[in-house]
Amino acid sequence: MTKRAMKRQLREGAFDAGQFQGDDKIRRLPLDRNGWSPLAHNEDREQGYVKTIKAKSPGQEILMKAIDDKNLVVALGPAGTGKTYLAIAKAVESLEAGRVGRIVLSRPAVEAGESIGFLPGDAEDKLAPYLRPLYDALSDRLSMKRVRALMAEGAIEIAPVGFMRGRTLNNAFVVIDEAQNCTYVQLKMLLTRLGWHSTMVVTGDPNQSDLLPELSGLGPVADKLEALSNISVVRLADRDIVRHPLVADMLSVL
Repeated sequence: MTKRAMKRQLREGAFDAGQFQGDDKIRRLPLDRNGWSPLAHNEDREQGYVKTIKAKSPGQEILMKAIDDKNLVVALGPAGTGKTYLAIAKAVESLEAGRVGRIVLSRPAVEAGESIGFLPGDAEDKLAPYLRPLYDALSDRLSMKRVRALMAEGAIEIAPVGFMRGRTLNNAFVVIDEAQNCTYVQLKMLLTRLGWHSTMVVTGDPNQSDLLPELSGLGPVADKLEALSNISVVRLADRDIVRHPLVADMLSVL
């Protein structure tokens, strides 16, 4: 009997011990109905584990409510306030609930003093380091196996900002991360990608831009959008930082 057939029989429970008679090297596992057995199936065990997201600060609570209520949300705040994590968590929640058909995640590929031109591979390989934080946040909400499956199906798409021009994103949850590294023109282009039955969350920290101060468009765009009643601009503060307490202390003096 082949090894594959043996594994199938073990998995399905159709194990015929008689076929191994005469082979002293093979023994069937003893089954004790009063004890644990690797062949037993515990139907009472909950196989699925769903992590629930709860706000850890007043600012996070405002952000989560804004994402639920508005189709366009701009989240500004220092590092560690959970802007990207909450946005992606809400995106996964909407996808799993069937409220949207896909998730589109995008961030600018801006070099922060480092050069990636020497890295081997094609354009996708060179852009991978920039998109890695998005994969990390997704894998924390879904298993990497499921993330890969959803990406293969097209239900999750991760792309740099430069690949978004000319698109219309219908029935999607769109997250624009690290928007402080986008120019005013780039942000205008990204915001106008919003289609029907879609939600867009733009996150970033205007004080941590890798562009020259006059080039970053996040601050001016947020100031102009704040005047619109159907768009929510959430400004998180140091008190909303949920990373190590030293992060808040450092940001207060740096």
